[in-house]
Amino acid sequence: MEIPVYTLDAFTNSPFKGNPAAVCPLIRELSDDLYQKIAVEMNLSETAFITRINQSDDFTKGSRFHLRWFTPATEVNLCGHATLASAAVLFQYKQNINPTLVFETRSGELAVTRKGEGYVMDFPLNPPTQEVQWSDKHIQTIDIIKAAVGNHPVQDVYLSSNTEKLLVRLADSCDRSVLTSLKVDPVTLQSSERSGRVKGLILTIKGSPNCQPGYDFYSRYFAPWYGIPEDPVTGSAHTVLGSYWSKKLGKKKMLAYQCSSRGGELELEVRDDGRINIAGQAVTVLQGSITL
Repeated sequence: MEIPVYTLDAFTNSPFKGNPAAVCPLIRELSDDLYQKIAVEMNLSETAFITRINQSDDFTKGSRFHLRWFTPATEVNLCGHATLASAAVLFQYKQNINPTLVFETRSGELAVTRKGEGYVMDFPLNPPTQEVQWSDKHIQTIDIIKAAVGNHPVQDVYLSSNTEKLLVRLADSCDRSVLTSLKVDPVTLQSSERSGRVKGLILTIKGSPNCQPGYDFYSRYFAPWYGIPEDPVTGSAHTVLGSYWSKKLGKKKMLAYQCSSRGGELELEVRDDGRINIAGQAVTVLQGSITL
């Protein structure tokens, strides 16, 4: 059996930047065990599998598809960059004729629309809740923060219980270089939190909107609990970040930059209907087939 596979770097227009995702458009469903084995073999933060909902559809004319995402360790409920990459594969390589594609996923229906050189994803918004007494109430929260940022001053700690993501905002006295220079050990980070409350850590600081290109905030994201030491550019984390910073900055539209070593840019728009638009570009770096 030959399975087509594409690797795309998402949230960038340059190869070897952004976040790489493998995408496999499938004629028929495979077993969960095989999905996981392929994800392990691809060894990227996410491998996406697209399948048809109606067998009479094809990848060119169909507008609705099933979409699942697997890390090398497990299946996940939401992934932004691999959704962006999946839409790009259907639009660019399957010449899909529809202006918008809808993916049925573990997180409900996710629509992706072409926009200029990139794509806009319609995602759920995940507002986090402030950990008011994080410094003395949640001992494990203290441990995870210390493991990530050491003695750097922390301004806010919020938890998105729905996504199990902890958001830690460094004080405004910390600039971008502080965030990028942090050395976060994934083993220490994972061992600091075993309660199950947290499965991903977002570190963020206020941006420099008055300096070109005008980023409203910066972030990094770590998820060793899912087998991802650091994710280069994370759409799902921005469903939390977008909500948090929209309220703090009083803005609906924001430009964000994720400060991993690869780096990536995301355009965000928090909508009045409780969802968020996440826009970005994607570039292909590999096309091939998996032989089974």
